[in-house]
Amino acid sequence: MSEPAATQSQPDGGWRRTLMALGNRKTGFMAVFGFASGLPFALFLGTLYAWLSEAGVDLETMGVFSLIGLAYAFQFLWSPLLDRVDIPGMRVLGKRKQWIVTAQVLLGVILVTLSALDPRTQLGWFSLLAAIGAFASATQDIVINAWRIDVADEDAPIDLLSTIYQMGYRLASLAGGALGLILAARIGWPQTYLAMGVILLAIGIAGLFAPDAEVSAPTAEQEDALLALRQKGELTPQVRLKALLMVGALWGAALATVITFMVLSMTAAPDARPDPTTFTATAGPLIVIATIVLPALIAGWLVAQQRKGNHVLAEDVHHEAVGSPVIDQLYRALLLPLVEFVGRLGWSLVLIIALVLTYRICDAIWGTFAYPFYLGYLKYANDEVAIASKFFGVGATVLGLAVGGGLLGTIGRMPTLLLGAVLAAVTNLLYADLASGGAVMSAVSNALHITQLVESFGGEGRLATLMVTIGAENLATGIAGAAYIAWLSSIVAKGYSAVQYALLSSLTLLVGTLGRGALGKMIENQGYHAMFIFVTWIGTIAIVLTCLEWWRQSRQQARRTEVPAEF
Repeated sequence: MSEPAATQSQPDGGWRRTLMALGNRKTGFMAVFGFASGLPFALFLGTLYAWLSEAGVDLETMGVFSLIGLAYAFQFLWSPLLDRVDIPGMRVLGKRKQWIVTAQVLLGVILVTLSALDPRTQLGWFSLLAAIGAFASATQDIVINAWRIDVADEDAPIDLLSTIYQMGYRLASLAGGALGLILAARIGWPQTYLAMGVILLAIGIAGLFAPDAEVSAPTAEQEDALLALRQKGELTPQVRLKALLMVGALWGAALATVITFMVLSMTAAPDARPDPTTFTATAGPLIVIATIVLPALIAGWLVAQQRKGNHVLAEDVHHEAVGSPVIDQLYRALLLPLVEFVGRLGWSLVLIIALVLTYRICDAIWGTFAYPFYLGYLKYANDEVAIASKFFGVGATVLGLAVGGGLLGTIGRMPTLLLGAVLAAVTNLLYADLASGGAVMSAVSNALHITQLVESFGGEGRLATLMVTIGAENLATGIAGAAYIAWLSSIVAKGYSAVQYALLSSLTLLVGTLGRGALGKMIENQGYHAMFIFVTWIGTIAIVLTCLEWWRQSRQQARRTEVPAEF
């Protein structure tokens, strides 16, 4: 059975050890890879629409164009391939680096090519390249997350690597978002995307020198893994084949559904295009059930059968039927990560999935309504919102990540995770105050002298109130994010990190995504103040689940360290 990425949940040396780890080579490349991960997302799903708007592309076409974001939402569908498939001639770079470097170079080439196209006259090529870029970017995210888990060790702890990754990602969002807009206003969109493409090409070249978990040839490793499936006590090939066919059919149907939706949306006449909102609300949950819930149940059944000794080999089998190595390879890629997960965690997996579904719900569920709240309800100007949310807010998030990383090294992972859950829920009350006039947050801004500082630069006092509110929430989000990614990374197994992490991370924003429709109706009927109070209350679900997970891990740690009594 594979080792989990990290099991330690207690402080591991405090600030001194953390500062020493910051000088580790892996930490430096983690910051670079985090930046490389966040930059394409910002460019393809953010500033690109500003370019299309200036080019005169209509809103309906841009709405269809946004479907390239599905590559990020359903990246787990091809994650098993990245754990087992090698790029011809590139395996010498390492199991993960072969994909990381290839994706980064491809993304750099795509951005450089986009800079040479005119979206007004070459929209077809423009959209095709953007779709390929989104797929390459999502693929890069899968492998970078797996790389972070695989290379983590005592000198570069998973908690620290996860925090550094998010810092790089957030800085890239600022570079690709606000900085991209500033550059485009001065040098033009083609030149901006050319510069971003060159940056990614440079990162791809630098990635050649990054460490990797292992760089040996895969032949011996794969042969040993295949032989392990044919030993006494392992499931019979017939049972593995049936399970593989069922899971393969479920994943294939889900992938076909997503591809069909994208093709129809891109190619059909406007009145014949499927409704994205309806697709998300109806097909979205079914896809998650087909790709995660049902395969997990099948994996649980396989674990139970093997433990009971049902449908297992009575002796070692060294000679298999023709084609069975291919079946074994597919089984290892698709089902074995789930079998390992269920077998290692058992019923604890239910608690983990519940926590994954709810931990980030507070900042995920109302995020869509942020700009309508700032601009429409509170009547702030575009520039004021940009200053408060993009510059001041991103800075507060990075500070929160730094604080969260420090807390991980001093008080431990689970206390930080619980603190993050509490802060994420409570900070919604700050927005509730804004919705009812902002008296409390205005007083806080005055007490911190933020109001005077903003007014000295020519801004209004109410801008300071918004900055303090967004800053406090983003600080909490940074702390919660640092703890959450570290925890999520710690519960997956190194040998199956790409698949297991992709599956869990895809669930993170699911409840928030599916609940936005109902939340919108609540805002219409009861207003923003009631909505923020409600979101605060539902945040307590994550708090309770975090306490249960802390208790589970404490019991698990106690069992490991328990010394049998001597008689």
